[in-house]
Amino acid sequence: MSGDQKDLKAQEKAQPVEPARHRREGIGFMGRLRAYFLAGILVTAPIAITAYIAWWFVSLIDGHIRPLIPSAYNPENYLPFSIPGLGLLVVILVVTLIGAFAAGYVGRLVLGVGEGVVGRMPVVRSVYGAVKQIFETVLAKKSNAFREVVIVQYPRTGAWSLGFITGNAHPEVQLKLAGQAEDIVNVFIPCAPPTAGYLAMVPRRDVIVLNMSVEDGLKLVMSGGIVVPPDRRPTLVEPPGDHSPADHSQDQNDDLDQPDRKVLAAASRSKR
Repeated sequence: MSGDQKDLKAQEKAQPVEPARHRREGIGFMGRLRAYFLAGILVTAPIAITAYIAWWFVSLIDGHIRPLIPSAYNPENYLPFSIPGLGLLVVILVVTLIGAFAAGYVGRLVLGVGEGVVGRMPVVRSVYGAVKQIFETVLAKKSNAFREVVIVQYPRTGAWSLGFITGNAHPEVQLKLAGQAEDIVNVFIPCAPPTAGYLAMVPRRDVIVLNMSVEDGLKLVMSGGIVVPPDRRPTLVEPPGDHSPADHSQDQNDDLDQPDRKVLAAASRSKR
């Protein structure tokens, strides 16, 4: 072995060996386009669906109310274009005028006579009374209906269902179950999607009240559990800890492997 070779080997031993760095490749062009496309759907789909439902509702009301408007009072007969929402505006105006009339003495007298006539009809009086009581409870806020979101064990022990407290149970139910429970509440357990539901009379001690608004509870039920509301409980701030370089590199790898989540989260924040 010559002296030059010995010197070369000595230099190689003297130099520190650098660890091999893992080369991380960024997101590709097609992946970025896919992420932007999903972000666009996340932004435009809720707006488009909401606008479509609103337009469908307005068109439905207009289609039923416009033929009832006299030609002399229909502004579309004097304009070269149609007015969207004219039927809805007429409905709001008529309902407001009826409410103003019913608030007066003559209106209350006419309403009392009409309710007396309806009260003598065998089937109509039951439907009218139930619908009137529901609207009075919801609109006038005479009770705590749909003010608390709870979970109860239904339909069996160990299976939990989401429900809404609609009030206290009937006094007869409270009396019959006096030895079994102190306080019985009515819990409405809707289906998913909420086309119907069940009325369960549950002891208050078996009801767990959630720190969740009624709107979030309805979203959870209507989506079948897909849309999960945010946690409203106070979170504890974790103390800053020491992270090893391996953990840091792993986090960077996770960020590069999940580019779609970052774009979708930014689009969701911009939408809110």
